[in-house]
Amino acid sequence: MGKNKRFFIQQFWREKKMVGSISPSSPFLTEKMLENVDFIEAKVIIEIGPGTGVFTRRILKKLNPDTRLLVFELNQDFYTTLKAEIIDERCVFINDSAEFLHKYLQLNNLDKVDYIISSLPLSNIPIRIVLKILHTSKNVLTSNGKFIQFQYSLNQKKALEHVFTKVSIDFTTWNIPPAFIYTCSK
Repeated sequence: MGKNKRFFIQQFWREKKMVGSISPSSPFLTEKMLENVDFIEAKVIIEIGPGTGVFTRRILKKLNPDTRLLVFELNQDFYTTLKAEIIDERCVFINDSAEFLHKYLQLNNLDKVDYIISSLPLSNIPIRIVLKILHTSKNVLTSNGKFIQFQYSLNQKKALEHVFTKVSIDFTTWNIPPAFIYTCSK
């Protein structure tokens, strides 16, 4: 078992409310999550809940030199590890809640976001905070922007449809557990 997988499992057992699965996302889920991201045109991307950085590393491989990536991780251990392991001038790590996306956009002299990639375990978060994160996400997106979220169930479909005008759902069995991918637009 790799170092990142062991670390992820330790965090799952320690912080079950913050870590939504016992294993990191698979390469198949990573590709499904990122297939609707236009890396050529994107200027600002936000990632929420990166855990060990599976998506972060893949995003950085595809990112243009002038594109900014803001990564929000609330779990202190994940945040500290990511910040130490991933050094890239395009990437800013933030140890705070996604409720405060707008504040950190302003602090980084950014206005709007092209894509938000979310791995938050929405079912583990109080609904009032989920709705605040979703509304804030919608408000910071460009008119063509997308909020892309994966979950292991359809439990949060209503919350996503309550906030976003268009919600499409995809599915991959090539992940443990299998996952639903929501792509949401204004």
